[in-house]
Amino acid sequence: MTYIDPHIHMVSRTTDDYQRMAQAGCVAITEPAFWAGFDRSSAQGFYDYFRQLTQYEPSRAAQYGIKHFTWLCINPKEAEDPGFAREVMSIIPEFLDKPTVLGIGEIGLNKNSKNELIIFEEHLALAAEHNQLVLIHTPHLEDKLKGTKLIIDAVKNNQEIDPGRVLIDHVEEHTVGAVLDEGFWAGMTLYPDSKCTPQRAADIVEMWGTERIWMNSAGDWGPSDPLAVPKAQVEMRRRGHNQQTISKISFDNPKTFLGQCPKFVIDG
Repeated sequence: MTYIDPHIHMVSRTTDDYQRMAQAGCVAITEPAFWAGFDRSSAQGFYDYFRQLTQYEPSRAAQYGIKHFTWLCINPKEAEDPGFAREVMSIIPEFLDKPTVLGIGEIGLNKNSKNELIIFEEHLALAAEHNQLVLIHTPHLEDKLKGTKLIIDAVKNNQEIDPGRVLIDHVEEHTVGAVLDEGFWAGMTLYPDSKCTPQRAADIVEMWGTERIWMNSAGDWGPSDPLAVPKAQVEMRRRGHNQQTISKISFDNPKTFLGQCPKFVIDG
């Protein structure tokens, strides 16, 4: 079944994963900027990373018929030093006109610190200034609900940001309602051991419906599965969901949200 993986970090994956994803039905991915597995020591490191996301990865994906799009930011894990973060952010406008850049992300919070929140708000201002879509990371485990509330308040405080152009990712059972109730889009990130499993994602869809929600695999440096989305499709089919419902959350919804950026053009 055709699908879009709207949040997966392919720089951490082998080319074999592109092949496996294509065979499973993936036609497009979007790759948010994120932590490289270690803290980078200079803004030049980010410059090269942005070149990798906008030049190299699209060509690697294209070998398997997958369209590759990206998002740019300095991620929350590396936002604790505001001076360094602002140096990195000053580079971003140079890349925003690249044909595969969809917006600002994945910004947000990691440990809910004051400096993280400051840089998050400055990313929002950058997105508003350049009329960009926004993709947001919510923190893990016991900090998730608190961080999600801080994020929602910060976005609402920026009157130039339309909630319908914001995706708040890594939602779980205790945060999805707050995100959807405020008019944002919600992303379910499927992991083998944390965030949402395919089974929990199916539960959330059954509780909250299919409007303004998608699922993604993240597929990063740690234990993760680049085929998590098709596995969730199988789980939903096993539960008796029809093709229309499965397609809505794994293809139609990502296409609708991402299509708010005119650069996001795919077949189907």
